[in-house]
Formats: sequence, C-alpha cells, structure tokens
Amino acid sequence: MDTVTKVEMLGRAAQYDLCGEGCGTAMHRVHDDLDRWIYPAAMPDGRRIAMLKVLMTNACENDCRYCAMRAGRDSRRVAFSPDELARLFDQLHTAGRVQGLFLSSSVRDGPDRTMAQMIAAVEILRLRYGFTGYVHLKILPGADRAAIRQAVALADRVSVNLEAPNQARLSHLTAAKDFTADLLSRLYWARQVIDATPRRPRDVRYGGGRGGITTQFVVGAARESDHEILTTADRLYREIALRRAYYSAFQPVPDTPLDGQPPTPPLREHRLYQSDWLLRQYGFTFPELVFDEAGNLPLHTDPKTVWAEAHPAFFPLEVNRASREELLRVPGIGPRSVARILQVRRERAFRSLEDLDRIGAIARRATPYILLNGRRPPVQLPLW
Repeated sequence: MDTVTKVEMLGRAAQYDLCGEGCGTAMHRVHDDLDRWIYPAAMPDGRRIAMLKVLMTNACENDCRYCAMRAGRDSRRVAFSPDELARLFDQLHTAGRVQGLFLSSSVRDGPDRTMAQMIAAVEILRLRYGFTGYVHLKILPGADRAAIRQAVALADRVSVNLEAPNQARLSHLTAAKDFTADLLSRLYWARQVIDATPRRPRDVRYGGGRGGITTQFVVGAARESDHEILTTADRLYREIALRRAYYSAFQPVPDTPLDGQPPTPPLREHRLYQSDWLLRQYGFTFPELVFDEAGNLPLHTDPKTVWAEAHPAFFPLEVNRASREELLRVPGIGPRSVARILQVRRERAFRSLEDLDRIGAIARRATPYILLNGRRPPVQLPLW
C-alpha cells in the first residue's frame, strides 16, 4: 500500500483523538491529497503550528464499544513502519508543510509492542533526521514504565486518554481496560518521570515532557454526569499538574455496539470546556461550580453566569476598585480583559460601557454585575 493511502486512512482514524486547541476540528485545514490530515494546533507557548496528526496503526485488539477501530469491526487495517512514518514526516517538514507531529495508535499485539513502534518512529525522526520541533506522543493503556520514560524523553507533550471519569463508567465502554491499573496510573507515572527528568540544556530543544500531560474524556458515551467528569479533571489538575483535559462529545459510529445511542449535544461539550476554564484560568474551585440535580451543568447559560446568579450578594462590583480575583468573577470579563482593566485604570477611570468594550470585555454581559465610577451603567437590566 502506498504512503498517501496510509496517511489518508490513519489520519482519518486519528480525528477522534484531540491534541490541542483547534486540533481535531476541520477548521482552516488544507484539503489536498496529502494535507487532508494536517491541523492547526495551539502549542503550550501559545504559538500555532501545522500539525500532522496520525495513528501508527488502526488495527486494535481492544473492544471499546464506541470506537471505530474496535476489534472485530469490519474495516480495513493498515500500519506504518517506524522508518516509513519518520520519512513521511521529514518530507512534509522539509517542504514546510508541517511543524509538529501528534502520534497516537490503536493497540496491536499488546501496548508495549505498539509503543515500541511509536517510540522508534520518533527516535528516527529526532536522531536520523534531526527534527527538534514539537512532538505529542500518546501513551497507550497498560504501557510499562520503560516505555513512558522513553516517551517523555523524546516528546514535548505526552497524554493518556482516560475516556471515562471512573471505573464504573469505563466498564460501560470496555471490558479490556482497568481504569486505575491501565489508565490513571500511567498519568501519575508520566508525572513522576517528568519531575525526575533533569532540566535540559539550552542546546537540546526537544523532549523532556516540557509541554506537560493531557488527557481526554468521551462525553456521554457511558451515561456519566458532568460532575463525575469534572471531579476527575479537577483531581488531576491538583495532583499531577495536568496541563489540559479535552472533552469529546460522543458521536455514534456505525457498526459499533453504541450505534443506536443518541449523540451528545455539542453544547454539553462546550459547557464542560467553559467550566474547565473557570478552574484553570479564573480562580474558581470545584465546589463553586453549579450542577443540577442530575449532576450536570445547566445548558441554558454559561457556568460563570450561573455562579453569578447564585451569588447576588457578591455584586455589583466597582470596576475601578475591584481586585483581579473579583473582576474574574464578572460575566463578560476574562483574564485578558482584567489585565487591561488593571493597566488602564492606573491612568484613568472607567466611566462607560464603551470604555469596557474598547479593552475587549463583553460589556453587555457584564452590565448587570458592575458599577462604573460609582454608577450603574444606564442600560443595565435588573439583576434581582
């Protein structure tokens, strides 16, 4: 089979694995024969690069009930050899078409054998072709410690897909994986390896897990609640300094056991991301998130507004005097807007909604919760 056909098949299969903001969507992608599975992706330092996102193989021995690559499903199976994949990437990189690699895989002949193939491909890329750019390497369920050490040494970022928030929910998706033994433990092992890795000299520009660790949840496939998902994500943020959790709304795949299950609304995925941002960027704690009786985030409005409506005594806030932490609680005002507010008000007071719009805040959303120079904005709607 020719390389173009392989990258087409294994690139298409990799679309289910999220790797960065913007990576995993079809937005702004080039659609010729070879670039079809090259994605724009946000790097840990904020840069955006073109990322080749591909699987080592789509042949899988696991039985995940939602997965297009599950064992026993009638689909064509292919695999790259390490040399073949490294050579393909080098050709794309030399031509200026890609700057980074996201490499994942189905599990074939055991996790350690498959991980060995993935690691060999990245080693060839680093050592033979001299590639010093960004590599995100997936750690497979059940991989041994030696494989994780090698992955961290070679990759800028590593990840383990938890898929579900706990063992009870994972058991609805697969009988082949143990949540703690095969998945959660590998996240903790990766953190131990990164913490034990000496700081790399400046002339070594790759590897060492400098981009941290991420994970991914399949939302809605196991009938889990948002509370369960965010409980696990919050634990990982606190205990292993998880860099990001990604949330993928379940979409049924034909000819899988969950084919008839309804898809998860994209809005639910969006609310999870918004809540995740509150935990990582806005100074909220997990107990401050508001869930309904079923443990899910309300869909009618964003979680920050839900919190604001539940805490009327906190508002209104005077924009010209409120602290950074207080301003981050105001709907319509984010971290960048807060930084600009703090900078601008050293020189002059905010007096109008137009002043807020000019620094990037969404003034119409902030209106019910603020005072401007001691006065309520004139178009403010009643809060209570």
